[in-house]
Amino acid sequence: MTTTGEDHVPARGGPWWWDRRRGAVLDVSLGAVSALECAAEGVPFARDAGIPVAAGVVFGLLAGSVLVMRRKWPIAVVLVAIAITPAEMGFLMGIVGLYTLAASELPRRIIGALAGMSLLGTLIVTYVRVQQDMARGDMGIGDWFLPFASITTSLGLTAPPLLLGLYVGARRRLMESLRERADSLERELQLLAERAEERAEWARNEERTRIAREMHDVVAHRVSLMVVHAAALQAVARKDPEKAVKNAALVGDMGRQALTELREMLGVLRSGGDGGRGERPSVPLAAVGVAAAAAASRAVDDGERSADGPCLSELDELIGQSEAAGMVVDLSVEGEVRSYAGVVESTAFRVVQEALTNVHKHAAGAKTYVRLAHRVSEIAMQVENEPPPEASSEASAARLPSGGNGLVGMKERVSALGGVFVSGPTDAGGFRVSAVIPAS
Repeated sequence: MTTTGEDHVPARGGPWWWDRRRGAVLDVSLGAVSALECAAEGVPFARDAGIPVAAGVVFGLLAGSVLVMRRKWPIAVVLVAIAITPAEMGFLMGIVGLYTLAASELPRRIIGALAGMSLLGTLIVTYVRVQQDMARGDMGIGDWFLPFASITTSLGLTAPPLLLGLYVGARRRLMESLRERADSLERELQLLAERAEERAEWARNEERTRIAREMHDVVAHRVSLMVVHAAALQAVARKDPEKAVKNAALVGDMGRQALTELREMLGVLRSGGDGGRGERPSVPLAAVGVAAAAAASRAVDDGERSADGPCLSELDELIGQSEAAGMVVDLSVEGEVRSYAGVVESTAFRVVQEALTNVHKHAAGAKTYVRLAHRVSEIAMQVENEPPPEASSEASAARLPSGGNGLVGMKERVSALGGVFVSGPTDAGGFRVSAVIPAS
């Protein structure tokens, strides 16, 4: 198969109206043979008509040479063959002309009309000729032979080329139709392959985004708390040794947890290839994403591990970690507490977690309000912080960097579940993050 149907169009390498040189050679040869035949038949015609023999020969040559144009004007060739039938000329031209006419793309009514005219003309000429022979006594057969010979001769000169031409034309059209279908299928397959490649590229990009989002959730919260505790440790190391020891223990615990989670994700990346050091491991992005999600789901709980992600029952522990870092958090829950699908609870937890992380980064020391509302068909959450205090030694010492991906990741998570996410500053100078997620 080829790419397009245009590849099957024959190149025009012949002269005038011929597509190929061999077609031109064939038609010219047929025309020459037909011209010689008509010229030979023009001699008795000239004698019977009482005209010079040379005129009959020239007439035969001109009439027979019309067969050269059978591909360009098949109707004209058949009409000339019918016109010279009374002169008993152009038998080859009539046969080849009918075949070419039947194999062409002309309407069937035109082909049928011309074939009928040719059949009728041959029938009349044969009838008259046989009758003349019988009248001269050249043939001593009964009267039944006259119609039999006329019908047989006319059918023999008309039906075979007509049927053969119809068969060849139908076969040619069938082959062209199959070729066009093959080309159409080839184009469709190409289009499907391109779309499949686009979908695969989109899936790879989506998987990379998901992996980046999961790793951000794993690292950002714990490392942010570690930086806050480290800043507090630096501030109280000499004034309050007991608090300094407590902060140092918290920093160590969170650091160990973060390292454990990162090792698990990197372990999946390394385990994809079993070759030597020089080989590049091939790890499916989906496996990395699952590992990242599993590690992120264990970002809070040090005891039991769950691959389904964190749940809303762990919010108290999450808020407790933020309070241990010096943040004042007010949690309020409205509606009847119930369980949701794992992905819904995990997304709601991540929104609250990332919002608290942003407060640690950008508004250290500010009082924060976490509101959770259980509704009939949805769950809503809101995290709002007041303006940070102007004098905050811990905030100035922490200097937490921001990658700018937290809000984007939250919006992607909520939008993927068909929810609504809104964030922005408040009139009081703080910041508010709100999300509503369908319950099912």
